Amino acid sequence: MVTVTETTKLTRIGAVLLAAPILANLDATSVGVATEALAGSFRAPLSDVQWVSTGYLLALGMVMPVAGWAGDRFGAKRVWIFAVAAFTLGSMLCGLAWSLPSLIGFRLVQAIGGGLMNPVGQAILARVAGPSRIGRLMSMLSIPVAFAPAVGPILGGVLVHELGWRWIFFVNLPVCLVVLPLAARLVPAGEGTGDRAQRLDLLGLALLSPGMAALVYGLSSAADGGSPMAVWLPVAAGVALVVGYLVHGLRGKGVPLIDPRLFARRGFSSATGTAFLLGASLYSSMLLVPLYYQRATGAGVLAAGLLLAPQAVGAAFGALVAGRWSDRSGPRRVVQLGLGLAMLGTVPFALLGGGPFALLGSGPFALLGSGPAASVPAWLLSGALVLRGIGLGAVIGPNVAAVYTSVTREQASRAASAVTVVNRIGGSLGTAALTVLLQAELAASASPAAAFGHTFAWSLALTALAFLPAALLPRRQ
Repeated sequence: MVTVTETTKLTRIGAVLLAAPILANLDATSVGVATEALAGSFRAPLSDVQWVSTGYLLALGMVMPVAGWAGDRFGAKRVWIFAVAAFTLGSMLCGLAWSLPSLIGFRLVQAIGGGLMNPVGQAILARVAGPSRIGRLMSMLSIPVAFAPAVGPILGGVLVHELGWRWIFFVNLPVCLVVLPLAARLVPAGEGTGDRAQRLDLLGLALLSPGMAALVYGLSSAADGGSPMAVWLPVAAGVALVVGYLVHGLRGKGVPLIDPRLFARRGFSSATGTAFLLGASLYSSMLLVPLYYQRATGAGVLAAGLLLAPQAVGAAFGALVAGRWSDRSGPRRVVQLGLGLAMLGTVPFALLGGGPFALLGSGPFALLGSGPAASVPAWLLSGALVLRGIGLGAVIGPNVAAVYTSVTREQASRAASAVTVVNRIGGSLGTAALTVLLQAELAASASPAAAFGHTFAWSLALTALAFLPAALLPRRQ
């Protein structure tokens, strides 16, 4: 039986471990709003400024695979505190950057912390919560993932407009400086072996991290309209390196960064498969929805961020409710219901530019903005975003919990790294693929709304595919 004191202690630990990832996610999504301001401040072209974001993603791909080994070797608490300290230092240096190359370099320091915080924090919570409360805690940890894409652009727009782009980074400092001493006091000591014999898998690192970085770079180039050589060469190199890592992980001696044998466990492989497809659907929608409001309805950056807020509110509600339900009934039903709600919330966007709602696209139901009238009314799209948010929020926490309940206690850190890496790969692939598809649809269609509608139909299909691995999730924790 769980006492009130234990629940309060667990909540405090979760709140501390939640604060820094919230900042990291807010930072990652708010920097995009400052692109024009950075270009003007440093008098640099957008093709150079975009490396402020792309370089950060590349660095994340390099760092994430190391998180599991570092937590096992040095202790999860120490690694997490180091990650927050690195993120704090990187934020301060970014705010003080004197040139574009210095800003890009300091963003890499920030990414060291950002890449370690989520997987290591999840591993700590998995150990502290135990199987009976893992769904509840993972759902709480998923809230910033859903909130950040909506709040980040709003926060970034306000800071850039009122104080300047440097405050996007300076705003992190007071929160991080409060979190660090709280973590030192509240977070339980990790179980690092301290064993120098537990060496870092250097060959695996040389294969997996550059492979991840090459994939992210190639996909980012595809989304930015890069040349075929700039897209396919790094993608091919990335795939070759990742395949080489899989061979090494299965045949090599010692403990690999991410053990491919974990995927032989049904619960783990089904949960990571769901995380991959969920990442593709979630991250791509975070690009498509605000872009639709800006391109098709004429909304500004701040207005587009506000119009995305209903999904964030729905996701927070879905995460809180799903966690308790998952702990009682197991993840399969909760994840399947969440996917169904997410699909239902995507349908109105797939009907943009036509469909049964075409007659409602005028008068009091017209979408806000100065662009062409769409075929789906504003109130229906806002309601759909709430429903979609509830569904996505309900899926993330129970699915991550299923990862931890399918592995041993000793494998938790490396399992956290694996599911985070797979989720980000899915997000990169989904975002790049749907961005390229949208560009082709916009070029071929006379109606921007119709182009977005066709692209959202593919996002709907990605969510539907997630039912396949979700059907293999365990019925009980």
